[in-house]
Amino acid sequence: MVHRQPVVLAIEDESAQREIIRYNLEADGFRVVTAEDGEEGLLLAIEETPDLILLDWMLPKVSGIEVCRQLKARPETRNIPVIMLSARSEDLDKVRGLETGADDYIVKPYSVLELMARLRTQLRRTRPSSVGERLAFGDIVLDSAEHRVYRAGQPVSLGPTEFRLLSTMMEKPGRVWTREQLLDHVWGRDIYIETRTIDVHVGRLRKALMQNGGEDPIRTVRGTGYALG
Repeated sequence: MVHRQPVVLAIEDESAQREIIRYNLEADGFRVVTAEDGEEGLLLAIEETPDLILLDWMLPKVSGIEVCRQLKARPETRNIPVIMLSARSEDLDKVRGLETGADDYIVKPYSVLELMARLRTQLRRTRPSSVGERLAFGDIVLDSAEHRVYRAGQPVSLGPTEFRLLSTMMEKPGRVWTREQLLDHVWGRDIYIETRTIDVHVGRLRKALMQNGGEDPIRTVRGTGYALG
C-alpha cells in the first residue's frame, strides 16, 4: 500500500484550463477533484477536505473572492491552502485576493512549472511528507523520501500502514485525531474498515517505536482517538 496521494481541488470554469491542471497534477502523483463553479467548489471543499485548493477568480454562481472568503471563515476548511488563479494582474487585485485569505496568487497565463513550484511550497508548509520531507518529533525522525524511520538514531522497522499512520500524526504533532479522521487519511475515504482495526495498528506502531526503550510517544484520548505527544 502506498502513502495517501495529496488531494488538490481545482475550481475552474474553463474546461481547457481544468484539463491542463488535471493532466499535470495527476502525472505528478496528485489526486485531482474539479469543480466548474463556485457553488460546486464550496460543496466539494467540505466533502473532500483537499490538501490544497486552486481557485479561479472569475467563476459562475459564486465568485472566487467570495469562495475564498467562505473557505477561510469555516473552521473545517480554514487551514486548507488556497492558490488564487486570475487574469487580473493589477497589484490592487493581488492585494484584494491575499487580504481575502488566499495563500498565494498566480496571474494567468502561467507556466505549469511555476504552478507546480508554488503548489509544492504550500504543501511543504501544511503536509510536508507529501513532498518528500524529513519530519522530526522528539527523538523520532521519519524520512518520507527513503521510507525510513529512526528513533534515537536507531532504525525502526514499520509496515506500510504503520508508516502512513506515523507520517500522518507527525505532520501535526499534538493534534488529536479521531479514528474516523485516521481512516480517511491513512486508508482513504472509500475503503470500509472497522475502527477497531485502527487500534490494532496504533498498538503495532507503539510497540515498534518502543522496541529499543523510550517513552510511549502516542497519547490515547479516551472516547476520541489518538495524538502524538
